[in-house]
Amino acid sequence: MDSFQEKTRKFLPFVEELRSKLYWSAVTFAVVFVLGFFSTPAVLKFFVSTFSIESVVIATTSPFQLTDLAVSLGIFSALIVTIPLSIFQIYYFIFPGLNKKEKRILLASVPVCILLFVFGFIFGASILFSAFKFLAVINESLGIQNIWSISSYLSEIFITSSLLGILFEFPLIITGLIKLNIMTVTALKQKRRLAWLIVFIVVSILPPTDGLSLIAMSVPLILLYEVTILINKNKKTKIL
Repeated sequence: MDSFQEKTRKFLPFVEELRSKLYWSAVTFAVVFVLGFFSTPAVLKFFVSTFSIESVVIATTSPFQLTDLAVSLGIFSALIVTIPLSIFQIYYFIFPGLNKKEKRILLASVPVCILLFVFGFIFGASILFSAFKFLAVINESLGIQNIWSISSYLSEIFITSSLLGILFEFPLIITGLIKLNIMTVTALKQKRRLAWLIVFIVVSILPPTDGLSLIAMSVPLILLYEVTILINKNKKTKIL
């Protein structure tokens, strides 16, 4: 019993440090949520001016829609800030236990991770905006007036772009699995067609659902898959 308590005490500083990091993550989430909530008017003005379409009227469809949108924007902003911060804190927590090579890899992966997400987000937003303009022209040619809910319009752009940004992170995940000897480049080559099919299936779930946007969002992910194979082709691994 004494031995168990002694071993438990050794882990108490680590548990306390982890608890402190979780606490500050929760505080950060709350602060960013409040800032995001009250910055909704400025964000909406920027959004409407940036993603305006000539034949589209962006409107509210209920009295409390802007309030609901402000809550959603606050949560979205808090997640965007808190998730990377939490990941960084976890990295910082395990950093002392890594060797020099692992530390170099970890430090190099952070900016790459951020760049991939930002690129995926911007790419997704541009594809969606182009698709929405195309759909607006079709509706207008059919004599249908384009009156779009600001909540749905904003949500589709931000949520889909964020999900695409997350999908752009998969080269880092695959590379990590290769370095951990869980996956091999040979297996990636053999499962190439299956991987392509999975990419098309996952992207097809995201709006919009037209074929042109599906191809436009799938091709970069397929190219990233091929680049990942190319970068890791000299890595000799074994499947565990």
